[in-house]
Amino acid sequence: MTRPSRTASVQPRRAVVIGGGVAGMLAAAALDGFADEITVVERDVLPPGPEPRKSLPQARHTHLLWSGGVRAFEELLPGITTRWLAAGARRIALPTGLVTLSSKGWIRRWPEMQFMLACTRDLLDWVVRERVLELPAVSVLQGHTVRGLTGTAGRVTGVRVGGPDAQELSLPADLVVDACGRGSRAPAWLRDLGVGDVEEARVDSGLVYATRLYRAPAGSEDFPVVNVQSDPGRPVPGRTATLVPVEGGRWMVTLSGTRGGEPPAEPEAFEAFARDAVRHPVVGELISRTEPLGDVVLSRSTVNRRRYFERVPHWPEGFIAAGDSVATYNPVYGQGMTVAAQGLVGLRGLLGRLALDAPGLAPVAQRFIAGPVGTAWDLATGQDILYPGAVGRRPGPGTGLAHRYVDRLVRAATGRARLTRAFIDVITLSRPVASWLHPDVVVGVVRGPGRRPLTGPPLTAEELRIARSGSRAAM
Repeated sequence: MTRPSRTASVQPRRAVVIGGGVAGMLAAAALDGFADEITVVERDVLPPGPEPRKSLPQARHTHLLWSGGVRAFEELLPGITTRWLAAGARRIALPTGLVTLSSKGWIRRWPEMQFMLACTRDLLDWVVRERVLELPAVSVLQGHTVRGLTGTAGRVTGVRVGGPDAQELSLPADLVVDACGRGSRAPAWLRDLGVGDVEEARVDSGLVYATRLYRAPAGSEDFPVVNVQSDPGRPVPGRTATLVPVEGGRWMVTLSGTRGGEPPAEPEAFEAFARDAVRHPVVGELISRTEPLGDVVLSRSTVNRRRYFERVPHWPEGFIAAGDSVATYNPVYGQGMTVAAQGLVGLRGLLGRLALDAPGLAPVAQRFIAGPVGTAWDLATGQDILYPGAVGRRPGPGTGLAHRYVDRLVRAATGRARLTRAFIDVITLSRPVASWLHPDVVVGVVRGPGRRPLTGPPLTAEELRIARSGSRAAM
């Protein structure tokens, strides 16, 4: 690829990335080759291995990286999937390796249509971090916090950073990328420079989620992901249960509930919720024979929040927001990492045509990032706003028709492989929502499922045998 020429040939091209999490590391990867110096500013001291980060409590819950996200990661970091698998992650075919009760019935386990990556968030982040820090242009300033931006309303020229000694320093940059997550103060930083207010939307279903680790039974190395979803069409709190096989011979089980249907924090009540409170007891039954590893971890910060940076009339040059700094979603849908990666692929493609400090780069990049954000936002909030007690903008007049169409599509997907593929292609953020309006899909939706619905979870005889062998005997 031909790199854009520098606007100032004697000066190195500098970029600053705010945040050393997965979005920040992906931003650094996107900038590699276009900036001579890339400084990642991280408030924590990053762990040397696949261990928890202080400012990422949600890492202790299940995280699935959909195939749409894996492909984006690969564009930014070629070979990263091989590294994940070598470290203990699993590539799980969809829907082959998925036992899921959708809102309208059990999905059949057809041959592979898409896939997901399953592992703990700690392992996923660590593998990405190790790969990015091999890039010669990238360095990390750990234990430092960004206190504000430098420059004007027309162009950001760097950041002001405070360290553990309370002294402040200035880091100049041709481009600043804010990827510090849901706690980002970007709107306030921009206001301080004289940029107008940033429009923000929130949809809060009151979701709470709880996670516990279990020792997986012997022989369960190829066990499927098991998931019981809620049905937003029913006027009751939405409750879900998800079991994900992760590295180290463990099952990670996450329960969730919207306002009025929250999962418990007490270990003794965790299994009962998985068995009795959700629409099918399969997850509760599977963990009833396994050994729990540790206590229950509970989280409440699950509001869907979107900042419409792309709508700011006069967006400043030299500044871009990405990842959770732009939008956060109900974690049940597993969209955050995929959306962040896809947006940063757009940034990298743009940098192939425009120099780092080229006029117009930042506002165009911000619009690129808004594309995948919009898809994920519509999928998440369109469901969450339907639950009792949900707070946020109510659906418009035409939304009811769209919801009815999607309900029929999901029902048809329980019995028709073509419709399952269409459904999964969008859910994994591999194709746009508009693909659901393809004539072949519409005809399939009108025809319906075709096959009789499954009456129970499509676990194989061998999977049932493994599950029944359990691991509590080892206690």
